[in-house]
Amino acid sequence: MSEKILIVDDEKEIADLVALYLENENFEVYKFYDPLEALACIEREAMDLAILDVMMPEIDGFTLCRKIREKYNYPVIMLTAKGEETDKITGLTLGADDYITKPFLPLELVARVKAQLRRYKRYNNDSTADSDVLVHSGLVLNIRTHECTLNERPLTLTPTEFAILRILCQNKGGVVSAEQLFHEIWGDEYYSKGNNTITVHIRHLREKMGDSFEKPKYIKTVWGCGYKIEV
Repeated sequence: MSEKILIVDDEKEIADLVALYLENENFEVYKFYDPLEALACIEREAMDLAILDVMMPEIDGFTLCRKIREKYNYPVIMLTAKGEETDKITGLTLGADDYITKPFLPLELVARVKAQLRRYKRYNNDSTADSDVLVHSGLVLNIRTHECTLNERPLTLTPTEFAILRILCQNKGGVVSAEQLFHEIWGDEYYSKGNNTITVHIRHLREKMGDSFEKPKYIKTVWGCGYKIEV
């Protein structure tokens, strides 16, 4: 069965072009120029991935991303204007998994889509892990069901947040660099030291866990090295 991809962009030429490339890769595409129509689709359909433009009339991509995260945890890729760093950070904070800056090469977007779907499937269906359940000081991650609780309180995590927490728990006691986290989650994509994607996701994770930045109980920053969860 083909994966279902949601595309929402009020720029008709861009939406049509992206849809064409994805359909050529045998994806089932749900394309919308009107964000209001897309919102109705989001509330009734479970997709495998969403591509959302940030700047749209009436309802922006951030609102659509927030609506998706109320019900679903599939990957979300945001399309942002060139140089709008705040848009990227806001999107990641709201639960987006990746972003791509306009103008972009359609083949690059297709590659990002495939990478996100591979990661999502791997971290949601991986039955070859050493243990299906990771436990640490009241934190419980069920790898098979993609569920997480903290002191018996459910945490709603995006696929990327869950992946980061899983990697840190599996390396408990050891330091994992931001670059290592990036490559384990996004594969062979280019990483630069100026890339703050992991930093934003870590911050959002801490907020959801109620973990202090100054005196963290769970995710600790090792300056100049990376992050760790202590034994």
